[in-house]
Amino acid sequence: MEKFTTLTAIAAPLPEANIDTDKIIPARFLKTTKRTGLGVHAFDSMRYHPDGSENPDFVLNREPYRKAEILVTHENFGCGSSREHAPWALLDFGIRCVIAPSFADIFFNNSFKNGILPIRLPREVCDMLMGDASQGSNSRITVDLARQVVIRPDGQEISFEIDPLRKHLLLEGLDDIGQTLKRENAIETFEDKRKQDEPWFPKIAV
Repeated sequence: MEKFTTLTAIAAPLPEANIDTDKIIPARFLKTTKRTGLGVHAFDSMRYHPDGSENPDFVLNREPYRKAEILVTHENFGCGSSREHAPWALLDFGIRCVIAPSFADIFFNNSFKNGILPIRLPREVCDMLMGDASQGSNSRITVDLARQVVIRPDGQEISFEIDPLRKHLLLEGLDDIGQTLKRENAIETFEDKRKQDEPWFPKIAV
């Protein structure tokens, strides 16, 4: 998983509440188990007309937001079914951070596991950041995870809270597998000892 330290990027405003996971990635695209290739279908029903043409009114179809890495939105982002494909699609599009007043719990947890930083901030602060994001090519916002601040284009810093363990894992770029591999030597030592003490047990591959 790619480390998340400091991100300075285009922020896209998406002023809509209750965006569910089916809007983030429709069910018909869930056949794959790969984490790549889903970005083109992120927000499919919002980005494209029924004939497959782009909807020019949708923010991510407009410059400079095609290259957005930060999304600022409203309450209850990621509600609906518990599909991990939702953060996969956002990440494959290029989104590394979502700022909203609240998130659905499962989406919130899945985001951390896939290297996306979800930040909870009050609605009035999100609206202020959407105003910044609406500046187009000047809509660059900085997210400093180590210091736990969002920095507006004018330099104002806004603090946010994050669980210390989740912060550590993002800074180190560790997902569940990465956490296990950090203990590979201890696992190997345990397996070697068990092989001597209980040779009938099969060795566990790490």
